[in-house]
Amino acid sequence: MNTKPIVLLVLFLFGSTIISAQERKIMSLKEAVSLVVTNSNEAVLANTKVATSKLELETMKNNQYPSIKVSGQYLRLTGANVNSHLGGSGTGLDVSQLLLGQANVSMPVFSGFKLKNSIAASENLYQAQSFIASHTKEGLALEVVELFANLYKSQEMVKLLNENIKSAQQRTKDFSAMVDNGLLAKNDLLKAQLQESNLELSLATAIKNVNVVNYQLATLLHLPENTIIDIDIETEKSDMAINQLLTTTALRNDLEALSFQQKATEAEIKIAKSGYYPSLALTGGYIALDLKNVISVSNAMNLGIGFNYDLSSIFKNGKEVELAKSKAEQTKQAIAILSDKIKEETQQAQENYTLSLKQNKVYALAVEQSNENYRIIKDKYDNSLANTNDLLEADVQQLQSKINLALCQADIALKYYQLQFASGKLINSFNLSTTK
Repeated sequence: MNTKPIVLLVLFLFGSTIISAQERKIMSLKEAVSLVVTNSNEAVLANTKVATSKLELETMKNNQYPSIKVSGQYLRLTGANVNSHLGGSGTGLDVSQLLLGQANVSMPVFSGFKLKNSIAASENLYQAQSFIASHTKEGLALEVVELFANLYKSQEMVKLLNENIKSAQQRTKDFSAMVDNGLLAKNDLLKAQLQESNLELSLATAIKNVNVVNYQLATLLHLPENTIIDIDIETEKSDMAINQLLTTTALRNDLEALSFQQKATEAEIKIAKSGYYPSLALTGGYIALDLKNVISVSNAMNLGIGFNYDLSSIFKNGKEVELAKSKAEQTKQAIAILSDKIKEETQQAQENYTLSLKQNKVYALAVEQSNENYRIIKDKYDNSLANTNDLLEADVQQLQSKINLALCQADIALKYYQLQFASGKLINSFNLSTTK
């Protein structure tokens, strides 16, 4: 029994199942960036940290409101001996229960401005966390840009290699016929076959790169694992043309975050200094009391001022102030370091972008030159004026020039968006916004 047709049928059905299980999705870079800043785990975590920081601020603000406490007790007494100093004797009285209710109100008045500065510190930390979240999303957007560029490069490599392999296969077929007819040395055929094999290996590597980058991008964007992403290159070219006309200005979110952190540390210094001062609070209350058959008290209102001062803080608080000042100085130095780093990154990104534009012109010219060179060598080869080595070398040069141009065009977009990131304008360049 011939099982080969059955095996082929099974393989065909299995392959069809795999293909049908895969979902192709045409996507522009702007869509991908929009997805990553809303759906990715890192973006969700950044938003959660901002929400947590806001709750901490609101919790701190609650401390400026009065503290109101109400309590009540009912106590059952058994065999109580009651002696009254209010006149008369408690002998023979049935004292079996005690009812007690009270309400207390405390309003902070002064604590060395500790509460005011604590709220200011929390507000600045909330702002800092908001900018940290925005910078996190800028980094995610840059990661998407880089993956998009790598995916496009790999896909272009596959396309160019497939085209070249077709030519190489036809060349090998032609050479094989010429060898059979005694018109070509077998050694030349082997050279052509070797070049075809090398192209197939390069194609296998390029396909592997497409699969790896595609999986990474789908995972980052929270798309199904079997999604095949097709880049909407025409939309990207249109968006690039528009984006380069924009002249928006922005500050780096990480630098803004440090700036607010510095303001928070300055407030922390004032909080530490508040330990040198006493704290005052207005207090008030109401008490109701009923000791059965003995005494009943109602409408017992009280109002006063609470005073608290830790005398040991005169000696101990100095270290707390020095610690707060040291933290503030660290933040100040971190801002200076980051400012210099941003200048260097921006200058380098600008140089890289400028270089990519120049390279594109050179590579475009190289494609024209390699095409013309291959045409001339092919004419010479057909007229026995050039050998097989010349023909194969011209073919390799032609392919390499096309690859260089395709990769360079992807690099132009990549370097442009890296420049936007260095300048703090990456997400804005897509007309997207992040919630602060």
